[in-house]
Amino acid sequence: MAKKNAMQMDIFKNIEEPVNENRTKDEPQKDSIKSPTKADKKSEIDTAHILAQKQREISISEFFLKNRHLLGFDNPSKALLTTIKEAVDNSLDACEDAGILPEIIIVIRQIAENRFSVSVEDNGPGIVKNQIPKIFGKLLYGSKFHTLKQSRGQQGIGISAAGMYAQLTTGKPIKIISKIKSQQESHMFEIQIDARKNAPVVLREESIQWLNNDIPKSNGTKVEMEIEANYKKGTHSIDGYIFQTALANPHATIIYYPPEGEFIKYERVSNVMPIEAKPIKPHPYGVELGIFIKMIHETKAKTLRQFFTSEFSRVSPRIAEQIAEGAGLKADNRISSLSPSQIELIYQAIPKVKIMAPPSNCLSPIGEELIMAALKRQFKADLYYAVTRPPTVYRGNPFLIEAGIAYGGELPSDEPVEIMRFANRVPLLYQQSACAMTKGIISTSWKSYNLQQPKGSLPIGPMVIFLHIASAWVPFTSESKEAVAHYPEILKEIRLALMECGRQVSIHISRTRKYMDQEKKKSYIEKYIPHIGDALREILELNKNEEERVNLTLKDTLEKSRTKIILKEAE
Repeated sequence: MAKKNAMQMDIFKNIEEPVNENRTKDEPQKDSIKSPTKADKKSEIDTAHILAQKQREISISEFFLKNRHLLGFDNPSKALLTTIKEAVDNSLDACEDAGILPEIIIVIRQIAENRFSVSVEDNGPGIVKNQIPKIFGKLLYGSKFHTLKQSRGQQGIGISAAGMYAQLTTGKPIKIISKIKSQQESHMFEIQIDARKNAPVVLREESIQWLNNDIPKSNGTKVEMEIEANYKKGTHSIDGYIFQTALANPHATIIYYPPEGEFIKYERVSNVMPIEAKPIKPHPYGVELGIFIKMIHETKAKTLRQFFTSEFSRVSPRIAEQIAEGAGLKADNRISSLSPSQIELIYQAIPKVKIMAPPSNCLSPIGEELIMAALKRQFKADLYYAVTRPPTVYRGNPFLIEAGIAYGGELPSDEPVEIMRFANRVPLLYQQSACAMTKGIISTSWKSYNLQQPKGSLPIGPMVIFLHIASAWVPFTSESKEAVAHYPEILKEIRLALMECGRQVSIHISRTRKYMDQEKKKSYIEKYIPHIGDALREILELNKNEEERVNLTLKDTLEKSRTKIILKEAE
């Protein structure tokens, strides 16, 4: 122990020695901090000037070029999936906006060991010529960011980020062919992105005749790029993504040519277009202070009343008056006369006023019948059920939850249930454990519905769970849009939808068990009645015909008795 203490003292002594080496024995120990000299001050000023010269603005393209993992380009396998996903999302959105039943052709060709050519072609409305370079060669450029309605794309990043990844990994440009129905020729562009300026660089542009099997293409868009990637099969593969996309979009036909094997065609289940999602104005409950201040500065309204009734949904003149009164102001106060402190008081008064929930016509659910039809097409099960919950609100943003299940049949019974997550009809294949949908499944008590469930885990049984959130603004956990954030309102709706599905599973399991029990009892009757008949024949000295009549009478009596018991249990 003494030796250990001595060693510790030596360590502290060694630490102190550099500090005390310039002190004399008689000099009191004090901090030897020197005042900065003129030379030191000049050096500091020079450093500040050098640092100032190095400062420059960073474009959004440069930022994502160095942080591509934020957009889903973490690794070559995931990059292939993300590239296809972004192109397919654009195609589906374009077709739906134009009221066209989508037909999408996806082709993946392997060029070298880690290099693939990817193309996605649709039958959408096409793109105006002068918009093509900006859409595919400029990040944060799009039509949906400021529109509050359900859509797959929201940020204006996806497809241009895929093109930037292609440029980074192979040096090849993104190629686009697009045709509008009213025009004779198609427009072909080859584009790269100037990362420093976040601007498109057009390398090639020409008008062409676009032919498919020698037939002129009437309208649509085709995107083609060469990327560094890996192709693999499994849950998180491109094959799985296309399978799930077909499930969540039963109105679409998808033709897929994988790098290996035969092509796969997913025919549409429905010839009816989804309900059109209408754009809505923001709801006062969902606007943050900074956005609220910006809206006040940019509005063309003259008074507070005009501002609230024209810029927000569900705000009547009376509601506008209540908000103004809550801030100690009048609804006729002019916007131009408001001070920063008054604007903040108005913002703080909003939650104190009861305002109707935002309209739900900005949403386009899949629907219970189509979810079940899609599940029936892909899974051989005994029970199919789906539920679409009524629309509700989180932070002023309308959303709804849809759930579907396939149970029994040929599904594996000794494994955790299979989960398929969707947001605005788009499959979510990564970050399952971080998603609110997974939390909702785990936090539901599946034991109450006759399913096994280890503590804190997914239930075990022959079941597929289909979960879909439809919202004007899905709260993703990151820009890569792989998991839904854990808002209490969203979790509540997920659980309610799952509980309704769970009740149907429980009823099905109970009925199956009763049926099996009845069949077991029936087999007992068929097994033992002949023996009883033999015994009665010997006791009563019956002939063969009499024995048969006794057996039939016994069987009929027992069957009637069993039926009465079943009916009584059903009541």
